[in-house]
Amino acid sequence: MKRRSVILALLLGSAISAPAWARDVALVSYKANPLSDLALADLTKACKGETSRWPDGKAVTVVMKKPSLAEMKLVLEKIYGADEKDVSRTIAAANHARVNHPAVVLVETDQDVLYQVSNTPGAVGLVDVYSINSSVAVLRVGGRLPLEPGYALHGN
Repeated sequence: MKRRSVILALLLGSAISAPAWARDVALVSYKANPLSDLALADLTKACKGETSRWPDGKAVTVVMKKPSLAEMKLVLEKIYGADEKDVSRTIAAANHARVNHPAVVLVETDQDVLYQVSNTPGAVGLVDVYSINSSVAVLRVGGRLPLEPGYALHGN
């Protein structure tokens, strides 16, 4: 009986903590986007609205889930280096300067990110690596793909 209680407690604890397990965040892009690699510094500039155009002239749009979501903690730390409130202010300021074409679009789910990116020329998005589908292209960040050793957006 005691053994069963211990096993049940371990299973319950692992089920509750499963969402907290960190995963890699993938950078995906519009299929026809000519980019294949983006330095982390350039991604940071795009996420902060400091880059308005890609080298091919298309407007930069970053699509990601809302900073208030727990799974965005990795993005807040590695890209913005700030907490949720500071990131929200940064995004609001970036979008204020670009009223007709927002720098950063915030959505609820990875599926929403994929939909927006696949339908917006020049868009890139940040999604959980296990959400990727064929509607988008995966970009290298700093020369590495998700799940490769040394990948910049690897969850710990």
